[in-house]
Amino acid sequence: MATRKIRLQQVEVDCAFCKGTGKDPFDLLSAKSGCQACDGTGKQQVVAPVAKCAYCGGTGVHPHSRLVCLTCHGAGQVSVPEDAVRCPGCAGTGKESRHIYTDSVLSCTVCGGKGVVDRNSEAARKVLEPGD
Repeated sequence: MATRKIRLQQVEVDCAFCKGTGKDPFDLLSAKSGCQACDGTGKQQVVAPVAKCAYCGGTGVHPHSRLVCLTCHGAGQVSVPEDAVRCPGCAGTGKESRHIYTDSVLSCTVCGGKGVVDRNSEAARKVLEPGD
């Protein structure tokens, strides 16, 4: 069986966590501290195609904290499948909807916080296929 190599195209985006400045946006250690998400470069690499991170809303900051978003790693953009559909687990919010608190800070376990899933994934098929 022949193996096929797939070349992934990476795109450079401004770091959302530091807004492209390369500096720590919260001045936690000092005013000269570098951004922990982009290592002070102000840029990050994301595999195309990309979409705004649903979990943090594209800010790069974990909700209700000063930490880097665990879904997009501070880029504010996430890699998504080309044939993506809205996640049936969170309705595209990226946040766990079955949590007892209405303003949940847990990322969706179905899409990992991206807000979308591959059209051919098991989660998408359960919603898209009539029957059950």
